[in-house]
Amino acid sequence: MAKKQYFLPVLSAFFSIYLPKTKGLSANTARAYRQTFRLLLEYVYGQQGLTPEKIEFRHLEKGVILSWLDWISETRGCSSATRNHRLAAIITFSRFAIRENFEDALALCAEIERIPKKRSAARPEAVHMTREEMSILLRLPDTNYKTGQRDRVILSTLYATGARAQELCDITIGDIRFGETTTVTLHGKGDKTRVVVIPSQCGDLLKTHIARNLLDRLDIDKRHHVFSSQTHEHMTISGLEAIVKKYVKQAKEMRPDLFRHNFTPHSFRHSIAMHMLESGIPLPVIKTFLGHVSIATTMVYASANFELVGKYLRDKDPYADQGGEISEEKFGMVIPQFLR
Repeated sequence: MAKKQYFLPVLSAFFSIYLPKTKGLSANTARAYRQTFRLLLEYVYGQQGLTPEKIEFRHLEKGVILSWLDWISETRGCSSATRNHRLAAIITFSRFAIRENFEDALALCAEIERIPKKRSAARPEAVHMTREEMSILLRLPDTNYKTGQRDRVILSTLYATGARAQELCDITIGDIRFGETTTVTLHGKGDKTRVVVIPSQCGDLLKTHIARNLLDRLDIDKRHHVFSSQTHEHMTISGLEAIVKKYVKQAKEMRPDLFRHNFTPHSFRHSIAMHMLESGIPLPVIKTFLGHVSIATTMVYASANFELVGKYLRDKDPYADQGGEISEEKFGMVIPQFLR
């Protein structure tokens, strides 16, 4: 009888050796790969009742992968681009697996390679919330409940820092510095970091959140994440997306005249960029705040208001002697009245 060849040991080597040592991928990229396989294992368990250690390569035939791709698209609302990224991760694994276990992984590799990418629709114009919409949204979490208290801090910090979804999830206790001003260190793409100053009101919310969850103890590991889910110490992007989706839905029901877009966590980042621009903060300062490599990227964010962009391109004076920091007083003009 042929020995059953399980794929979990190969997957383990893929994450422990191939991705970090052979490919040298960043922590954020590796995390995206892990999320892909968490979703795949979740699906296989739900459909076939197989725990990860019992999965064999034969269980991952083309039909299963195609059904899984449909599942993440239809049930989890993944975009075509995200679907293609997930498929690319599976293909990368299959190419590694065939070198580790040729006979059993061959069929998987051959079938996966033939799955076509899904054509992405034209990227929709990035939308941002008005200050009124942002103020309404930040008021929605019910702080009579622990989850509501957490969600209020999450939404406020997401907006005040201009963080990407993964950057927000990755904030640790050691990344926050309280003092005359509150700063947050964000870990961005390519393992690049930046330090942003946030308004004192948001700083107070963070300090209360940390104390409420006993994260200010002297023995606490500074690598402990500030935001967690009900089941995990480290909040995931999908968890953050679910929180934002929940309150955007409530806001739509409450004010259908205002909330006409399907806002996502990234909408908070675009919103703070637009509100900063509207408040007279120069594009180079916004570029530094958002962690953009090129000013051209910042201008894309600001393209929703061509009049303001043109003003800054014509007038060089606002660029002078600004540096990369924003004073608390200047930044106070950006945030909604609710946070002042």
